[in-house]
Amino acid sequence: MGIERIDFTGHSGATLAARLDMPEGPHLATALFAHCFTCSKDIAAAKRISARLAGMGIAVMRFDFTGLGHSDGEFENTTFTSNVNDLLLAADHLSSIDMAPQLLIGHSLGGAAILKAAPQIESAKAVVTIGAPFDPDHVTHNFHNALGDIKANGVGEVMLGGRPIRIGRDFVDDVAAENLASSIHNLGKSLLVLHAPLDDTVSIDNAAQIFQTAKHPKSFVTLCHADHLISRAQDAEYVATVIAGWASKDLDLRPPAPPIGAPEGVVRVSEADPNGFLQDINAGPKHHVQADEPLAYGGTNRGMSPYGLLASGLGACTSMTIRMYARRKKWPLTRVWVDVTHNAMHAQDAGGPSKIDRFNREIHLEGDLDQEQRNRLLEIADKCPVHKTLEAGAEIKTVLAD
Repeated sequence: MGIERIDFTGHSGATLAARLDMPEGPHLATALFAHCFTCSKDIAAAKRISARLAGMGIAVMRFDFTGLGHSDGEFENTTFTSNVNDLLLAADHLSSIDMAPQLLIGHSLGGAAILKAAPQIESAKAVVTIGAPFDPDHVTHNFHNALGDIKANGVGEVMLGGRPIRIGRDFVDDVAAENLASSIHNLGKSLLVLHAPLDDTVSIDNAAQIFQTAKHPKSFVTLCHADHLISRAQDAEYVATVIAGWASKDLDLRPPAPPIGAPEGVVRVSEADPNGFLQDINAGPKHHVQADEPLAYGGTNRGMSPYGLLASGLGACTSMTIRMYARRKKWPLTRVWVDVTHNAMHAQDAGGPSKIDRFNREIHLEGDLDQEQRNRLLEIADKCPVHKTLEAGAEIKTVLAD
């Protein structure tokens, strides 16, 4: 998937830096992502979730709020309200390039800002919060020891995430006066609340308050074992998978008709981790699996190996073919499963000099079947299309994309 660098003008006139994660295949929908307090668009969770959604056909725009990351302006002069205005301008920019956002995603304080902005973004149909506070003033707990100095001097420097950040008195006063209850109650869009029970930055009771205040349709998903920043790759991938699956009921994620000569559409395989071997495999917006290599081969073992996927295709096709035949014959087959193993062996073991691949297939049949029926189903297994393809070989035509 491609990442485009774009700029737009924020609430103060400053230039804000954004990234647009674009799908490599069909563009099915657009999302706007708001990052956590004093973070940036390039925080690991934002990058991973955006990349994963792009792999599912959802373009994602993530940007640095005024004074943060690569955006211009002074953060000490911003407020919660100005962050909301930046979000509205980001949505306007997407609309100006014919990519009006249908999905809004906010992480931590960005989730609170999304909840405030959402009723004013007409194109949005669904809203997602990740570890968001119900009360924006909750963020001041991160620097409560400096509140006195900030109020007395108008600005104060605090350490957040291991770096100094200047916080203005207007920000503190603004979050203290903010109440999201009305915005949440009148959201007018589907809401998904994601929160980790182990979140020690924004406790999960905030998620409960958001959920209870919102009207239906609404959903609540617990992020077991995740931290507040969704720093583990597997947690970010899970979040993206949940978001895409949940949003499909509100967004039109149907891919265009498959190209001629590819009746099942395009299966797209893309790197999920360029430092390892993990691959995202997408067949349209609804079907996703991962491929990887075992730890012993330098992988992270978060998906089946390519040969494992090939073996699974043979096993699935075998089981389906047997079921189809038994159903047509009205035979009492109650259950079928197939165990497949793969091994590369020397062909002289099979009468030849070179190496060949052998798939060993063990078929299990349950039901009140006589021996003749069982033997016939064993014969039918060899009629499965994947079996025939593997046995006969296939032509592979490869071209380099422009």
